[in-house]
Amino acid sequence: MNAMTELSFIHRFKPATESGRPPLLLLHGTGGNEDDLLPLSNMIAPGSALLSPRGKVLEGGMPRFFRRLQEGVFDEEDVRRRAQELADFIAQAREAYGLSAPVAVGFSNGANIAAAVLQLRPDALAGAVLLRAMVPLQDPPAVDLAGKPVLIVSGASDPIVPAENAKRLASLLTGAGAVVRHQMLPTGHGLSQADLTVTRAWIDQL
Repeated sequence: MNAMTELSFIHRFKPATESGRPPLLLLHGTGGNEDDLLPLSNMIAPGSALLSPRGKVLEGGMPRFFRRLQEGVFDEEDVRRRAQELADFIAQAREAYGLSAPVAVGFSNGANIAAAVLQLRPDALAGAVLLRAMVPLQDPPAVDLAGKPVLIVSGASDPIVPAENAKRLASLLTGAGAVVRHQMLPTGHGLSQADLTVTRAWIDQL
């Protein structure tokens, strides 16, 4: 596993060990880093190439991918800027490592920035797994996501993401043409074994 810093984000890259699997872009939650989701990736997509950047925004010393004004209230101007910045990094990394467009696997804050990239720079991603995602932009631009696969996994008792907010995100992405599967699990904001099982099955059929 090599840690590379010469691109625009501190990140880790792990080359594929199996052909035919899409590369994964791993996007951590608040307070995570570029190592956070690597163990998860072995369970959901063994053999895939992995690209795992560290969020550049610090909130009380904890890395995030964009600023928020308070819990559940995002600085949407910053969301837009950071989504563009992340899409530029994906393009750099694809060139540097010879990757096809990755499937984002994001948790919480990482899922929210992945959803924003889908809405602002759809060509950057081949698809996305959004674990505990919320609507990142209240007024997203019209975008064509025709046929792009998206899995949204929500927790029925998540204290941070209201169920109707997650449903609205699914509806927005479906309305833009994405092929969305929205799964509600009997869990909270943290990830469970069921998340891994659902995600692995979804990635396996891509």
